[in-house]
Amino acid sequence: MKANTVVKRIVDAAMIVLLLLLMAFQVTQQLAHEWLGIAMFVLTIAHQILNRKFYASIFKGKYSPIRVFQLIVNLLLILSFLGTALCGMMISRYAAPFMNGLLPSSVVRQGHLALSHWSFVLMGIHFGLHFGIIASKIKNKAVSITLSAILCCISVYGFCLFFRSDILKYMLLQNPFAFLDYDKAWWLVILENLAMLLAWAFAAYLFSLFLRSVVRKDKRRISLLYILLAAAIVIIPIFINAADHSQQNQPSASWKPVQKPAAASQLPAADTHTSTDHTDSNVTDNYVLIKGGTFMMGNPENENWRSNDELRHQVSVADFYISPYEITQAEYQSVTGNNPSSFQGDTLPAENISYIEALQFANLKSKAEGLTPVYTISGRT
Repeated sequence: MKANTVVKRIVDAAMIVLLLLLMAFQVTQQLAHEWLGIAMFVLTIAHQILNRKFYASIFKGKYSPIRVFQLIVNLLLILSFLGTALCGMMISRYAAPFMNGLLPSSVVRQGHLALSHWSFVLMGIHFGLHFGIIASKIKNKAVSITLSAILCCISVYGFCLFFRSDILKYMLLQNPFAFLDYDKAWWLVILENLAMLLAWAFAAYLFSLFLRSVVRKDKRRISLLYILLAAAIVIIPIFINAADHSQQNQPSASWKPVQKPAAASQLPAADTHTSTDHTDSNVTDNYVLIKGGTFMMGNPENENWRSNDELRHQVSVADFYISPYEITQAEYQSVTGNNPSSFQGDTLPAENISYIEALQFANLKSKAEGLTPVYTISGRT
């Protein structure tokens, strides 16, 4: 094997390892995550230099279906990697603080989440397009079949994890924040990321076999088998996750709806002069008394991903009553007519709701209960 080829394989392997670590933010944490991102950026540039012949050959030769697919994947992967790196630098605190704040952090953060997951998927597909090199070195048919069966099982599991983690919502800019499990063991996080990466790689490999064989008239049946198998390892997890989601939304036999008040705005704030007559555990008409106080709102200037409108300032709040129960999605939808929650379920708490939307809900609920709305929003009650 030529020295240049060895270097390419080492760089490819290093990029896969770095990608798995970068997608495990809860394992590496902020400081290591940023420097790993810089390392990935450097390796990406090195990878392009090592594969410069690829770019020189773009306008040469004929384009078969597989070559078109490879070109599209490679170009999209480069763009997503560069976009991920730039967005990451613009919310960087340690590795590239000089770029922090060039664009609003909320926009850049969501772009970083979307592009990083696109990079992950495209990297898996790119990796799968090189499976043919590995498969060609396996001469034993029994070993080849066994490895294919194992990869099929891993792929189904990987796609189950992919859809269960709502990664598509990150990719489609529907989730502005990353929802990570910080209690999960680090090795399990890495293995799950690897399973998802292999799932996309194996599906891409099967699709590439389909593209290669579809033009061969004597192998049409085989080509159809490839595409059916690739579709199966993607579609089966969708049905599995849909069934799990449906089961989770079904209340158990012992579940009973809790009679609870509408919103905290329905009761006036307690008079600070009489609040000493109550305790924090006092419950009046299903409301809990929360004693007022003074606190600092906003984030310090050196906090990572800080927005320009997060200036720290002192806020004083009087005593108030609040419902001890979270508003369910069913209740929110019955009042407002819509449900913007990311994790759908009638009995789940309503989330993905802005401050203004929460005030609008409280006003609408007050009207429904025959009470006077207390919030004024841009001239509207």
